[in-house]
Amino acid sequence: MTGTDAGAPVAVRGTAPPRGWRGWLLEGLTERTAQHPGPHGTLPEEHQGHSWWRVMCLTGVDYFSTLGYQPGIAALAAGLLSPLATLVLVALTLFGALPVYRRVAKESPHGEGSIAMLERLLPWWAGKVFVLVLLGFACTDFMITMTLSAADASAHAVANPLAPSVLHGQSMWITLVLLAALGAVFLKGFKEAIGIAVVLVVVYLGLNLVVVATAVGHVLTHPVKVGDWWDAARAAHSSPLAMVGVALLVFPKLALGMSGFETGVAVMPQVRGDATDTYAKPAGRIRGTRRLLTTAALIMSVFLILSSFATTVLIPADAFKAGGPANGRALAYIAHEYLGSAFGTVYDVSTIAILWFAGASAMAGLLNLVPRYLPRYGMAPDWARAVRPLTLVFMAVAFLVTWLFDADVDKQGGAYATGVLVLMLSASFAATVAAWRRGHRAAGVGFGLITAVFGYTLAANVVERPDGIKIASLFIAGILVTSFASRVHRAFELRTGTVTLDAEAEHIVDVAAAFGPLRIIANEPQARDREEYALKECAQRDDIPLPEDGHLLFLEVTVSDSSEFMADLTVHGEVLHGYRVLRVTGPVVPNTIAAVLLALRERTGTPPNVYFNWTEGHPLGHLIRFLIFGDGEVAPVTREVLRRADSDPARRPRVHVS
Repeated sequence: MTGTDAGAPVAVRGTAPPRGWRGWLLEGLTERTAQHPGPHGTLPEEHQGHSWWRVMCLTGVDYFSTLGYQPGIAALAAGLLSPLATLVLVALTLFGALPVYRRVAKESPHGEGSIAMLERLLPWWAGKVFVLVLLGFACTDFMITMTLSAADASAHAVANPLAPSVLHGQSMWITLVLLAALGAVFLKGFKEAIGIAVVLVVVYLGLNLVVVATAVGHVLTHPVKVGDWWDAARAAHSSPLAMVGVALLVFPKLALGMSGFETGVAVMPQVRGDATDTYAKPAGRIRGTRRLLTTAALIMSVFLILSSFATTVLIPADAFKAGGPANGRALAYIAHEYLGSAFGTVYDVSTIAILWFAGASAMAGLLNLVPRYLPRYGMAPDWARAVRPLTLVFMAVAFLVTWLFDADVDKQGGAYATGVLVLMLSASFAATVAAWRRGHRAAGVGFGLITAVFGYTLAANVVERPDGIKIASLFIAGILVTSFASRVHRAFELRTGTVTLDAEAEHIVDVAAAFGPLRIIANEPQARDREEYALKECAQRDDIPLPEDGHLLFLEVTVSDSSEFMADLTVHGEVLHGYRVLRVTGPVVPNTIAAVLLALRERTGTPPNVYFNWTEGHPLGHLIRFLIFGDGEVAPVTREVLRRADSDPARRPRVHVS
């Protein structure tokens, strides 16, 4: 017999890392979830993080890069009222999205975001399905960020007057090449993201400052252009009040301008906290993240207002239409028109770079989001915890989306806005619930009003551009189908990390092991009185000969949450009415029994014997009970789990059924 330290966890599985190309593809598989390089990677505990303003640049490659296409989309959606609609958007940003995500940063300070907050609200399978739906919208947001940003980068490349003629009309291929390059970067490994992001954001915002200042200066020196714009707006609408009403109706189309908040809380683990911060109370990290969110929102709000006003006044309306020189690149049009081709080309290069890097930010967000939930739910293959296979999957989806949308920025705007708004709606709802639970009634009412506004904005966006909800529904359906198929496929895995025996359980096992191989009766706990254990033992002895001098043990499993897939187990020992009982709580009965049996084999050095009774009922009904409720026909499932966990029959625990 071999022993272990009291209370020490026993690993019940482990495989050698693969070699060759498969080893390269699955590199990092044994690491903790989201422990990979990238803009949103979870940092090691010893990492000290970065200053909040540097991390702001990291999320800014997503948020600030929308300046590349947002003014053009705003002008196309709201026409002459683009500046007014942008003012409404900025108000919602500063007084809606910003307070919500400042609250999310406090409630979920380790990068999980609002999805983790909402996951805690709904128990059992309802919570899992709800999370899967939100993941569908999140994947829509991040995936369309990649494809839309690459498409807009290709639009800037093609429209540049110095671009070779061979590039004209090749937006699709340029977009696919940019996406392929993005995938290649993640297949190789993505490092030094912070430093690259700081350079890109500083250069890009500096160039935008020059462009916007030039445009505003031109407007101020040519006030007749403002007069012409105002006269045209008055002619199209009966009164200023009517203009405001129309702006309130059309501003949901501009929702892309709020795309960076979810990534803002996703990068929280990168923010350096105070020396006194702990995992439970990272006050410094929360404070730094709130500064990050506030500063980014203020910077973006100023740029949105000024760029929307300047581009609407200075650029002819026809130039914003599909195929027009300002379509998807309004500020680039201003740069070329008023600062010359040389400066315009520099601006185009900077825009292409930050848009491409925004795709990298979105890809890293996906690579953190999926491994955080799906493998833990058993709703993704085990390789989904590795970066490279997921990268290949996401790149294939990105290619498909690009092809379906013809690499067109305007066509993807609806799907992008839908994903962004659903995440903001979920965040505001989560903030509302959190405020009410903490007794902050005034904050709860305020967040509730913000939730209503986001609900209206989302509904208006879906009605106006139903293609957004359609593509999001495809993502959701794909995630639901593949997730539950994976859950069924992986149902017979061991599904356990470590098994720990408490001191009493170790004593009971060691005493029983002195009499030979362990003999364990699986018992479904009910009254737990003397009669229950006596009848169970007599029933087993009547059907299967058991040695009289052996120390029989009873093993009882209580199902905690059958929707959970994997858990670490703690076995508690006790003596009830003279019977030795091992108790354990787990997400599913047969897999938990199998894990405990393997742990007992490791402790004693001998395969134990376990005894079951057949269960009455239809096999299909028991299979459904096993998949949903975690019990069903326990004996054959336990044996199958053991068979898959250990290929050596001589070392496998023996299963007896009567």
